[in-house]
Amino acid sequence: MPSDSVAAPLLALGERAKSASRVLASSSTAQRNAALLAAAEGLDSCRDELLAANGEDLARATAEGADGTSLDRLRLDAKRVASMAQGLRNVAALADPVGEVADGWVRPNGLAVRRTRVPLGVVGIIYENRPNVTSDAGGLCLKSGNAVMLRGSSSAISSNLVVARVLREGLASAGLPADAVALVEDTSRASAVAFMQLEGIIDCLIPRGGPSLIASIAEHATVPYVLDGAGNCHVYVDASADLDMAEAIVVNAKTQRPGVCNAAETLLVHEAVADAFLPRLAVSLAEVALVADERSHPMLLAAGHGNLSPADDEAFATEFLGLTLAVGVVDDLGSAIDHIARYSSGHSEAIVTSDVAAADRFVKEVDAAAVLVNASTRFIDGEELGLGAEIGISTQKLHARGPMGLTQLTTLKWIVTGNGQVRT
Repeated sequence: MPSDSVAAPLLALGERAKSASRVLASSSTAQRNAALLAAAEGLDSCRDELLAANGEDLARATAEGADGTSLDRLRLDAKRVASMAQGLRNVAALADPVGEVADGWVRPNGLAVRRTRVPLGVVGIIYENRPNVTSDAGGLCLKSGNAVMLRGSSSAISSNLVVARVLREGLASAGLPADAVALVEDTSRASAVAFMQLEGIIDCLIPRGGPSLIASIAEHATVPYVLDGAGNCHVYVDASADLDMAEAIVVNAKTQRPGVCNAAETLLVHEAVADAFLPRLAVSLAEVALVADERSHPMLLAAGHGNLSPADDEAFATEFLGLTLAVGVVDDLGSAIDHIARYSSGHSEAIVTSDVAAADRFVKEVDAAAVLVNASTRFIDGEELGLGAEIGISTQKLHARGPMGLTQLTTLKWIVTGNGQVRT
């Protein structure tokens, strides 16, 4: 158990957030939108300050030996800050789910029943590296009427302090309690464990990070949580695939931003097109290390790919988060589906095919949060799918699955209205 010196300040911070959540839940859409727009202006105005703070984070992370993927996730530039501000504006422009009637009916005895969307309360976000998560998560929680407790990593603390301050100033300018955004400044491991155990404060915990963070949640969390899981994503090139389309999709899914959870980690190719397709990939993925099975390896070697190694079970189960791709040749669609069932993390899986029946079978039989037909796995992202921004991508089946936007940050309240009915 965390010591009182760690837990007590967290509890006090959480109690302020809980109190603020009750005010936020009853606030108007206009107030929350005003807070978001003010925060967006604040990010634009303090861009130089934020980039200077991010420079401190990057220097510290570099000195501590952070790898390229971690540094990329941590790094902000003018374009990324502008994107963070625009993300808040996009969320402000979205329809407000709070108060929406999901469904309703009238019972034979005259009771009127309806289910209405309400905020979760206090959402806890525990995350690594990415300071944009501070902005995205804060914006989505505020729009959906939730207070948010943010517990980032030590690597991004200077950046997170600036972003959280801007969000709090936006709330205050709209007449809402600043404590609806609470940043945990203690980035020790003990504070992370205490954060996961804020029972009675955090109504839903969402982790954003790698396997070690997810394992820590499973070991220590005593509050309800939704896992933003690993992304061991596959692209399967079917016998009937348009190979030009397939090449473009595989290259995009692997290389457009390799260090994120919706990047492809495994390529499966139907044996009927492997001879024609894999030599093309050897050229277009020349900068990618290929971990190839015994059927694909000789084809890629003959095509002149210079960075090959043999694949084993561990390779096919790995989320590389970098310029490495596992490659396998399969007998048929069924073999591809079986391979995905064995190794998939349940995030996003894609098929490239011109056979409607094959696409339908893939969609029906592949068990993942998202399945794509003839499109890159990189599209499984809240903003790309029209959610404005996302707070995470759930690989669970309860209470949310896939990209989590505003609707997934609400729950349903049953409202029953009568005129004096009593049960007999």
